[in-house]
Amino acid sequence: MRKLIGAINMTLDGFCDHTAMIADIELHQHFNEVLRNADTILYGRTTYQLMESYWPDIVKNPTGVKAEEEFAVLIDNISKIVFSRTLQHVDWKNTELKKGILKGDILKLKQQAGKNILAGSPSLIVALTQLGLIDEYQLVVHPVILGTGLPLFKNIQDKVNLALLKTKTFGSGAIVLYYEPAEIKIA
Repeated sequence: MRKLIGAINMTLDGFCDHTAMIADIELHQHFNEVLRNADTILYGRTTYQLMESYWPDIVKNPTGVKAEEEFAVLIDNISKIVFSRTLQHVDWKNTELKKGILKGDILKLKQQAGKNILAGSPSLIVALTQLGLIDEYQLVVHPVILGTGLPLFKNIQDKVNLALLKTKTFGSGAIVLYYEPAEIKIA
């Protein structure tokens, strides 16, 4: 079965805001590896529109930054599924639009042959967490405190216990925390 990974950048105080992150070469190289190990990425409308408005242009007009250009090509070529009740169509290549998240559809997707599936939107990570479908969380925590913004785990209704698998530290001070859902054992 394919692994569904919630992979996202966040601030130390738990907010998702792409303008507050450190998008350096090392971080791009990390996410390039994440994308190389996946063949599908799931987005909500807001994150999809943010990504679609930027990365295809980098493919057409390279920046001269190898790691960023590689990320642009990888994200451009990967299969993307956008979940939105308001979008009427999607224009980015390799993109499919779905009106709602159905647990059965996600389970079928996980059972198909292929590489990892990534969830890359805060609202989608929350929805998939509530459905018990996330197999691993890869949270890139940046050394930034915003104090306000969009919290990653907004609207989580039930406690989710996690087990730390490993960590990875970047020169910028950002750290990736790798977690999987865990059952708490009572002694």
